[in-house]
Amino acid sequence: MPLIVTSAAGANGKGYGSLLAFDRAGRPLGAFSNDSRIADPRGLAVDRRNKLLFVNSGADRIVALDREGTVVRDTGPIDGMNPGGGNFGPDGRYYVGLRSARTVAAFPAGLEALGEPIVPPGAVSFPRGFAFGSGDRLFVASARDPDGAGDDSIVAFALNGEIQRSWAVNDPALSPLDLAIAPNGNIIVSSERPFGAPDAVTSIREYDLADGHLVRVLTPSTSAKFRRPRGLRFGPDGILYCVARDEVVAFDFPSGECLGAVVRLPRLNGQALAFFP
Repeated sequence: MPLIVTSAAGANGKGYGSLLAFDRAGRPLGAFSNDSRIADPRGLAVDRRNKLLFVNSGADRIVALDREGTVVRDTGPIDGMNPGGGNFGPDGRYYVGLRSARTVAAFPAGLEALGEPIVPPGAVSFPRGFAFGSGDRLFVASARDPDGAGDDSIVAFALNGEIQRSWAVNDPALSPLDLAIAPNGNIIVSSERPFGAPDAVTSIREYDLADGHLVRVLTPSTSAKFRRPRGLRFGPDGILYCVARDEVVAFDFPSGECLGAVVRLPRLNGQALAFFP
């Protein structure tokens, strides 16, 4: 089961601008797909039922790939889409953070129609990552945009788009980049504060599902630089993986121990990762 990583390009980090594959030992396998529709890739997620990998392309489109890296579904270009992260929802649709519109939209898994916004446009300052928790609540990391405007928070929404104000995070050290749901149901985010600063403090932060209070902070060991942490995913082995600048870092989630870098590649500039069976 290869590890697939999106590496940003251009203004997002001058990386490879490609979808890269690695084996379980962390050895690079090269580009997973050379399709020209995949440019400056951002979020990605696995459709396990149909064995497809969905990729949000900086070319303002979504594509789905088979195991050979061949594009089998494609939205075509969507003017002004500017997609960020991606995740499948409990209804089987593919959800995408729309950065310019400041919302999250749901696309049919067949990618045959345009996305439907499920939270009010502008409800978050800049959607950096999101995931569905228990009770079908949608948790969205609301962060500062590349120009530094916005706030640093996590917002909980009901599926009708209504903000769940009974759940709130109060953490002045938070600057979220991606968000995931842990096996215990809690919300975890990768954080870099101040965002974009050379001396930023980086961490993974865990918040309680019930009320949003900070449970603990996971920090890197000396064996990992953990610069510019971005995408989070739990692997099939139960390990938490976070892609960062030049590396992918692993954490034993129950203990919080950092296991070090499992992938090292200069200029990686990772944005998201997934294990693709």
